[in-house]
Amino acid sequence: MAREKPTDDIEKFLAEQKSMDDRKQAMIDDLLRQREDAMKAFDGKLGKLGYKPGTKPKKSHHKQQLPADSAKPMPKA
Repeated sequence: MAREKPTDDIEKFLAEQKSMDDRKQAMIDDLLRQREDAMKAFDGKLGKLGYKPGTKPKKSHHKQQLPADSAKPMPKA
């Protein structure tokens, strides 16, 4: 009987480790699903605002040119 006890402990440890790994994987899968759902909801909100995926906003490092009328200096009072 003394010989069977260590193998029982090892089997018990391995079973606990496997169950912990299974729970960890289930939690990871759940988090990934939640992340995907949140991203879909966010994309839906962006779509309602008129955002189209794959388009870049037009930004420029150039200063905007003012119309000719507003380029005149203002008279001093």
